[in-house]
Amino acid sequence: MSTSVLFDLPGPSARRRQRIGTLVGGLVVLALVGLAVWRLAANGQLQPDRWAVLFDPASGVPQALWQGLVNTLAVAAVGMVAATVLGALLAVGRLSDHSWVRIPVGVVIEFFRAVPLLILILFCLLFLPTVGIPMTAFRALALGLTLYNMAVLAEIFRAGILSVDRGQREAAFALGMRKTQVMTLVLLPQAVRRMLPVLVAQLVVLLKDSSLGFIVGYVELLRTARSLVEFFNFSFGSQYTFQLYVAAGLIYIVVNVLLSQLARYIERRTRANRKTAAAEEVELPADVQMGGGGGV
Repeated sequence: MSTSVLFDLPGPSARRRQRIGTLVGGLVVLALVGLAVWRLAANGQLQPDRWAVLFDPASGVPQALWQGLVNTLAVAAVGMVAATVLGALLAVGRLSDHSWVRIPVGVVIEFFRAVPLLILILFCLLFLPTVGIPMTAFRALALGLTLYNMAVLAEIFRAGILSVDRGQREAAFALGMRKTQVMTLVLLPQAVRRMLPVLVAQLVVLLKDSSLGFIVGYVELLRTARSLVEFFNFSFGSQYTFQLYVAAGLIYIVVNVLLSQLARYIERRTRANRKTAAAEEVELPADVQMGGGGGV
């Protein structure tokens, strides 16, 4: 006698309540958006001439925002690459069988995870020059982002490696692979594929955390927007605060969305490559068997 698992599906009344709740929630959101737009229009914030400054090359605003974006992407790119590489190495070290490697690496990871990012950035800028290490605002920001995010990424990598089926590790050892080969060729690639959404989310956080550069005088996107606001308010008495900060926020959103789309593209290509490889592995024995049959 076969058994089946029955799942409780929502009845008509429950679905009706869900639709009503969704409709009410949507109406509330629309009402809040409408109220915000009405208040902005009443304050003159939606006038076309206020937004035209964002696209007028004579004002210098587009050039300044572009340079701020370039500075943001530069420090974020350095932090992403360095934090990813160091995070992978720390994850491997924390999974080591040797306690003299595993324990110090664990202490390093927990320490940098616990220290606030802003303190790390200030530490790099203010303390490292006193011990003979030359430091600039760019270096301090990039180093602070790297130290903090490498610890977070190390835990992400470690969780991904531990999620791989233990049988694959044992099969790799059975084939005669060394531990380094098992880690770099078998475990890490699968861990990266599994943890790709979480990795991208953390890299997006790193990109947004680059806005802390204004604390150390690094002219990134947010610092640029703030400088433009102060310049227009002081020099011309013009109020472009809302427009400039909205422009900076939209640029951050666009860059983060593009980064997420790139991650989805890489994930789709990875899945397609895995399916192609699996198909080739399935077809190979058939070809071999056909060849063997013809020779008999």
